[in-house]
Amino acid sequence: MSDERALYRRLYWRLVPWLLLLYVVAWFDRVNIGFAALQMNKDLGLSDRMYGLGAGIFFIGYALCEVPSNLVLARVGARRWIARIMVTWGLLSMATLYARGPGSFYVLRFLLGAAEAGFLPGIIYYLGQWFPKSKRGGAVSWFMLGIPLATVFGGPIAGLLLQLDGWHGLRGWQWLFLLEGLPAVILGVLTWLWLPDTPHEARWLAAHEKQLLLARLAAEQQATSARRVDSGSLKLALLHPTVWLLCAVMFCCQTGSYGLNLWIPQIVKGLSGQGDLVVGFVSAIPYVGATVAMLWVGMSSDRSGERFLHVAVPSLIGAAGFAASAYLRSPVPGMAALTVAAMGDLSTRGPFWALPSRFLSGSALAAGIGLINTVASLGGFVGPTLVGYVRQATGGFTGGLLFLAGLLVLAALGTLLLRHSALLREEAG
Repeated sequence: MSDERALYRRLYWRLVPWLLLLYVVAWFDRVNIGFAALQMNKDLGLSDRMYGLGAGIFFIGYALCEVPSNLVLARVGARRWIARIMVTWGLLSMATLYARGPGSFYVLRFLLGAAEAGFLPGIIYYLGQWFPKSKRGGAVSWFMLGIPLATVFGGPIAGLLLQLDGWHGLRGWQWLFLLEGLPAVILGVLTWLWLPDTPHEARWLAAHEKQLLLARLAAEQQATSARRVDSGSLKLALLHPTVWLLCAVMFCCQTGSYGLNLWIPQIVKGLSGQGDLVVGFVSAIPYVGATVAMLWVGMSSDRSGERFLHVAVPSLIGAAGFAASAYLRSPVPGMAALTVAAMGDLSTRGPFWALPSRFLSGSALAAGIGLINTVASLGGFVGPTLVGYVRQATGGFTGGLLFLAGLLVLAALGTLLLRHSALLREEAG
């Protein structure tokens, strides 16, 4: 047992920090548009509605290419495909500095989404090749820390880059896209050179460690296959109601997180009235809290082995935070409510992504994860787009924040329904 603990500790330190770094960079390039908007919207002539549509249209390209991208990853290997994804999205993110109006802005955001498609589900699938279910929730939670950490560090970095306004003839928002897109290209090349596809290729594992790891994964898959949704059938897995309920839950959670993340710089500017640099630092506060919450919930879920309540309860907490933030106008209470919203919403990710392998395996698992993330990614279109429409129509964020709160309540109810279904299946088995 001590050998096994040492093995998984070694896997964590070898794989998870690198994957976390990649995800932080991915989120930089995905949501830095929120900070760029502080200058860019005026330069490009973007209204609130136009900005919300452009921020969200990323996820249309993402959704269209998600499942095909993940199927290619399962065939050619994680190292090659993740590296390709990173280099492509890095170049397109840098190209956003050439946007000259709403049309070119929309096109570049769509192409960026198509380029990044397959990255998250590919990583989730990849972790499933190394960690058994009992360890996967913690591994995914650590990887998912990229979401809050990207804003914890990205907000202040974006605020500083915006101060380069006018240097060498470029606006601050153009420097933001240029300098935050470059790391993805560099890390993509390094991923190609360094990341092993499977335990078989890990030179830093001894032969007996590889045997122990592969035997544990094979035994787990065999032992749980009877409880899964037709583990060998791709078609039935994609059509099964359980998979679509998983899609609905993550759609609601993602709508909440993107609705906040892509608008929080402007929400904070409205609450505080401060300049771009201060807004960058203050916008990081909710995600510091979310980082702590994600770690605690992920570890709690792994210790107990319980996943469903670790998604439902944080969803309700996040809903309460969004509802409160809709009515608070003072900076300190408003930021406290936004922090609760971010903590509740984002801490669902680790436990949730440990759920698909409870129902799926093999190629069905790869496609199922891709489908879930495809549907969920549409929340990235709905959240910021709807918040933009509501803000332009009403002049405020109240209606949009209440909408996000309602979706998290639905996420909690859907998770409880999944739990009830799983308990019935286990009793029948």
